[in-house]
Amino acid sequence: MNHIIDQDPKIFKLIEGEKKREQEVIRLIPSENYASKAVMEASGSVFTNKYSEGYPGKRYYEGQEFIDEVETTACQRACQLFHMDHANVQPYSGSPANQAAFLALLEPNDKILGLKLSEGGHLTHGYKLNFSAKFFNSESYTVDPKTHQIDYDKILDQALKFQPKLIIAGYTAYPRTIDFAKFREICDRVGAYLLADISHINALCISGDHPHPAPYADIITTTTHKALRGPRGGLILCKKEHASKVDKAIMPGLQGGPHNHITAAKAVAFKEALSGEFQTYAHQIYLNAQALAKALLGRGFNLVSGGTDTHLIIINAIASFKINGKDYAKALYRAGLETNYNTVPFDPNPPMNPSGVRIGTPAVTTLGMKESDMEFIAAKMLQVAQNINDEGVLNHIRQEVQEYMKQYDFSRFI
Repeated sequence: MNHIIDQDPKIFKLIEGEKKREQEVIRLIPSENYASKAVMEASGSVFTNKYSEGYPGKRYYEGQEFIDEVETTACQRACQLFHMDHANVQPYSGSPANQAAFLALLEPNDKILGLKLSEGGHLTHGYKLNFSAKFFNSESYTVDPKTHQIDYDKILDQALKFQPKLIIAGYTAYPRTIDFAKFREICDRVGAYLLADISHINALCISGDHPHPAPYADIITTTTHKALRGPRGGLILCKKEHASKVDKAIMPGLQGGPHNHITAAKAVAFKEALSGEFQTYAHQIYLNAQALAKALLGRGFNLVSGGTDTHLIIINAIASFKINGKDYAKALYRAGLETNYNTVPFDPNPPMNPSGVRIGTPAVTTLGMKESDMEFIAAKMLQVAQNINDEGVLNHIRQEVQEYMKQYDFSRFI
């Protein structure tokens, strides 16, 4: 950082502040993680200097011999990692990847069916204010009011009536296993495409701790950060019959020049994810989530659906302690526990002041935490809930958390 410290000391100071912050808090937001230094070095490489509209061997700019090999390598590694025929590594992030999937398979006003946003779906799965509902005829399926789990028979009934052209499986705040085989059966009954958005569960699909969508989905979309530990970006994988449409949807359909430095970082992340070490890490994410859910339940927490099958947990703070999710999330952060407030199924409260808090285990697992560490986290979360308005107690917990974090080696990431 010797150049930025001289050229822009203000930004350098902010970067150093973020480094310190990340070492002092327990990061429980399930979409956050620590990228390796190799991934960050690729993200900051000279590839940021080059424009490369088009695809390898078919560019509109000269000087692509190194870029072409980087992108080809990234695509090959992505296909190997996710067991799909074709990969496009150019999407800028997860939402543009979903946009491209829609553009590849649908026409404007075609019908799409996805999980309701407030019950665990994503903005791009048909939320009324998002492009996915503005340009397509969107309808939402819901979870069961009692179990808070997906009812596949009800989805089939809804699909038979609605006749969607695309059904979306894959969520941002649903803690249970997704049965991609059942979704394929539903799609076949109504003649729909199946889009699997595995942005949150990608690592568990790789490790086998969650069913893989590859045998069933027409298109798979995912971010390349989150549990995958790559750079901020998106990825589309598809069956070979959709390859040309997917590529055209990205360029010229939605994007111009790809971010080559991020493509390089994606390639590095995919290589890391193909290793045995990644398999061990991803399995530990699952084990830690199970242990954390058990520890929370044992302390009286109310968890959406009663627990988790994945990496994430949704706490109903209202049902647990009669405190709203926003107040709880902010108190947790003051105590050194980083989460995000979140809606719960059939939440009576508005999205900006919801009943729940969302937590997950990817980042703490990257640091090396195991099941026993989840007991510490659960105990501190309970202390915060019991002392939410006592700043003295919250400050003391934050000091305990900072001391606890000193045992972990951040030199691999920061």
